[in-house]
Amino acid sequence: METWRFIDSGSRTPAYNMALDEALLDWHSKGKIPPTIRFYGWDPPTLSIGYFQKVKKEINLDAVKKYGLGFVRRPTGGRGVLHDKELTYSVIVSEAHPEMPATVTEAYRVISQGILEGFREVGLDAYFAVPRSQEEKDALKNPRSAVCFDAPSWYELVVEGRKVAGSAQTRQKGVILQHGSIILDIDEDKLFDLFLYSSDRVRERMQRNFKNKAVAINALRSTPLTIEEARAAFKKGFEKGLNIQLEPYQLSEEEEMEVQRIAKDRYEQEAWNFRK
Repeated sequence: METWRFIDSGSRTPAYNMALDEALLDWHSKGKIPPTIRFYGWDPPTLSIGYFQKVKKEINLDAVKKYGLGFVRRPTGGRGVLHDKELTYSVIVSEAHPEMPATVTEAYRVISQGILEGFREVGLDAYFAVPRSQEEKDALKNPRSAVCFDAPSWYELVVEGRKVAGSAQTRQKGVILQHGSIILDIDEDKLFDLFLYSSDRVRERMQRNFKNKAVAINALRSTPLTIEEARAAFKKGFEKGLNIQLEPYQLSEEEEMEVQRIAKDRYEQEAWNFRK
């Protein structure tokens, strides 16, 4: 059984969170660290947007400010995610790893097996979404909403037909970085306040549809799951799903300084966050 590194970095700023994911990708590409799984939270709660999203066209920055949220652009694609009552994970592994398929969608399936097993650990019967109809496939190419949890993509996790986890992936320097949200509770009104719509009617329709497409873990359980319980369950899930052993690791002082530098130089900069 292969040993991977495990980092639980706690709740950090949006810039730090994205900087550490980037640093881990870079260190792994240089052979400095083994494959790594990281768990983290957000302080303050944050709206993260996908690499390609257009801020002025899609995001209600007044609402972001009103709610006192952090704001950051991810290095990965996908749509807007409100990181609040959730466990966020990232997986950093070489594209050349013998267990990693060459295609993005198949690599999603392999990595997300760890999340699937985590859901089973907390008593939920999750399964992979596979878009079947042409309409579903077309919707993935041309998403109608800036909200990440609006619809499941290939191999995203679903319980009772509704999406329970959202993930995004990038490949750089021969390394896969996949990160995503495992939502414990969700405030739908707050979430939908954060985006721009062509009319109130469109917003109402999207929010109504959202209830049928996405759900948080605690809406499916009779007893609420705590963040500590989620950490333990999904750590076990990744070990089982990827057939690995996770070894806890603390960043060195030198590594910590490098992460802080990346955060300052990129993810704290308006030139990055508002570049589109």
